[in-house]
Amino acid sequence: GAITGAIAEMPGRIDLSATHKQQNSEETKMATNSIKIRAQLKDGVTTVKALMTHPMETGARKDKDGSMIPAHFIQEVSCEAGGKNVLTAYWSGGVSKNPYLSFKYSGANKGDVLKLSWTDNKGESATAEAEVS
Repeated sequence: GAITGAIAEMPGRIDLSATHKQQNSEETKMATNSIKIRAQLKDGVTTVKALMTHPMETGARKDKDGSMIPAHFIQEVSCEAGGKNVLTAYWSGGVSKNPYLSFKYSGANKGDVLKLSWTDNKGESATAEAEVS
């Protein structure tokens, strides 16, 4: 699926795709461990896969009582490896609940630590680390 308002800044080549995992449930509370991340190195290219738990409300939906649900969405996702920024993505409310992000970059070594962080429009944030395998 397309991402509304997404921008990725990265040296070199990028293969960026964001899709979503749909859940048929009410808005979930923010989990303490809200990011699941994996990074695998193959033929000099590291593939990062991350699943973020977040309600991603646009502010345009109504709850069962007809009241507007306030906007609550991830605005920025960034990823660092070896002290260098390898990805920055700016999102809007157009990204689905519990977004899945996958991207590739080169220049990593096995054992490098990758740090992925997000910040939302309410100032909440989460960070997770993974070792490149």
